[in-house]
Amino acid sequence: MTARRCSRTACQRQAVCTLTYVYADQTAVLGPLATYAEPHAYDLCEEHAERLSAPRGWEVVRLAREPVDPQPKGDDLLALADAVREAARPPAPAPRGPAAAPGQDAPGEPGPNDGQPRPGGTRRGHLRVLTSE
Repeated sequence: MTARRCSRTACQRQAVCTLTYVYADQTAVLGPLATYAEPHAYDLCEEHAERLSAPRGWEVVRLAREPVDPQPKGDDLLALADAVREAARPPAPAPRGPAAAPGQDAPGEPGPNDGQPRPGGTRRGHLRVLTSE
């Protein structure tokens, strides 16, 4: 995971907070670094956050920030690995059509114990199995 950089031109420092503008209230809000980079928000380094000024008549609201740890924690990595495993797991098979009576094949299913389709042709999904009679 790459640390986000300051949005200011030519600044290569790590971002520590996020700046957003509330135009309706003429307010600039400087708060903790957002979880995700947003298109209408600006990530700032410590130096640019301290020097921030707003246009005349605007208010700057500085929310308390927690120290930023640039390295992911072990729990974060485990949670990410679990999410990847869960996403890669194949979905459970969905039940097909009406259930067959005991001793009978369900419609569209292979015949008993031989893995062959029933005589006369059966339909499985979008494919049709035809047998010569």
